[in-house]
Formats: sequence, structure tokens, C-alpha cells
Amino acid sequence: MIENVSFQSETSGVRLDAALLSRFPTSTRAFCREACAAGNVLVDGRPALKGQKLSSGAEVLVKRLAEATDNRVVPDRSIHVRCLFEDDALLAFDKPPAQPVQPLTCHETGTLMNGVVARWPDVREIGDQPLMAGALHRIDADTSGLVLVARTAAAFENLRAQFAAQTVKKTYLALVEGSVAVGGTLENDLVHVPGLSYCKMTDISRARLTRDVRHPAPLHAVTNFRPLARTTVANEERTLLEVTIYTGVTHQIRVQLALAGLHIVNDRLYGAFAVENQVGHCLHALAARFRHPVSGDETEIRTPFPPWADIL
Repeated sequence: MIENVSFQSETSGVRLDAALLSRFPTSTRAFCREACAAGNVLVDGRPALKGQKLSSGAEVLVKRLAEATDNRVVPDRSIHVRCLFEDDALLAFDKPPAQPVQPLTCHETGTLMNGVVARWPDVREIGDQPLMAGALHRIDADTSGLVLVARTAAAFENLRAQFAAQTVKKTYLALVEGSVAVGGTLENDLVHVPGLSYCKMTDISRARLTRDVRHPAPLHAVTNFRPLARTTVANEERTLLEVTIYTGVTHQIRVQLALAGLHIVNDRLYGAFAVENQVGHCLHALAARFRHPVSGDETEIRTPFPPWADIL
């Protein structure tokens, strides 16, 4: 953390945020802009905006500016974490709905990983994404269930390679609207819906992309599902599905089921009806099967069923 440091601008016309990053290369552009917005950067004694053009000789006082190494998960013992598995290499947690897996900035709290690093501080330095703190994968904030966290660098690399090779079998439970009699396999090439300020996925054939819109290559996703049980709630039929995936595309299960007309209960982003007083949508990461990163033994970790899956 850079605190109470001053310098003089050597040239005229340079933006304040650019001058800060040039002077303090251990910071980031985002942190420089954040410091300006928070009033932690003064130019000639006055708070200044990130885009202010500096004059030669201007006095810049940096009261507080985060560095890249500060961009780590803040421990928060107020966050309840439910640990399902623990050994010297690996941790597994059952995440509740409405809780993000990891923070987006070092200032954010309230996520699963804030609670994890408070109790297992060794994971804070694991992995190549500091704000993931050893977490090997994400699930959506409104999705409940299993999250795996590596405790050592070797375990992280081993398990990440298994995820990349698509040999980790991930099993979910999904409660969908309507009656589903038979299972099937869904395959789509998924892309982000263009022009939205939030994340939403669709099949590339439905994205209505024009030639002047640049877009990353689509991500191929394969999802298998089979019905486990059916029920009726307020005269509306629902089906509990077991869903298996090996790929890990953003919103994969949610969007693929929706594209097939199988809307996950309360998943309003993908067209489901709203359910009053329900937290999150009815998607739960139930289990993962993989090779243990130390012993090499086939390992499966399972979570308890969520309350909405008690129709079995």
C-alpha cells in the first residue's frame, strides 16, 4: 500500500491516472482510478478526478493507493463456511445460494472465500488469481453447492490440469418447470449476448451477431441430464433433474436447459417465472469426481441435497 507520498508532474497534459501508474508501476490502472474517485489523490491540495490533465510542476499528493500485491482476499470470520472435506492438499465447501464464490476487488467482503481465508490462511497465496485464493472453479452466486479449494501450489496445478482436460465429472441437481419424461444430451456453442451490461449467454446461432461486432470464439458446451422425480406445486408441474457436465462454460447448465425449454425454477435471467420469497434459483452443485492430487486415487465429494430437492 502506498501512503502519503508526493511528487511533481514533470510534463503538461498528462492524465492524472496515467501519471500515477507511471510513477507507481506496482499499482494498477483500476486502483489509480479508484484512489482518485475516493478522494485519496490531491493535485495542488485539492481532490482531483482521474482524467484531470496535469500541468508541469503540479504537486500530486497520494494519500492512499493500493498496489497489485494488495489485491487479495480479505479475511472475514463473520462469514459462515460449511466445510465438507479437509486434508493437507484440498478443501471442499457447501456454498449457500446468494453468496458469491470470490470477491471482485480486495475491498469486497461477504463471499465464500472471505470466510475461507479467515480460517485457512494458507490458501490466500495459492493460484495465479489472487482473488480466487486457491478456489479451483466458480459457481454462480445464486447456485448453491460444491466448491473445491486447493491448499498447496502442487495440488492447485494438478487439479487445474484435470479441469482443463475435462476429466473432472461434475454433477448438479436442477429443478425445472414442467414435466420431463426422458433425459438427453445438449450441445451448444455458447457466447455472451452482445450489448448487455450484465452477463448472459446464448447459442451463437441466436446471438444475432453482425460483421462489425467483434466477438470471442464460441465455447462448446455439453450437458447430460436425466429426470429423477416429478412433483406439482400450486398446479404447476416441476421435474428434478440430475445434470452432468465435464466442460465449465459460464452459465452452461442454466442457458442450455433454457434453450431446450427446460427453465430452472426461479432463474429469471433465463426466462423462468419468479417464485415469491425464494432465494436463488434451483440449481445445486451436488458432487465432483476426480483424481486426488496427492494419492491419485479416484475421489468423489458430495454435498447434502438442498431443501427444494426433497421430492425424492
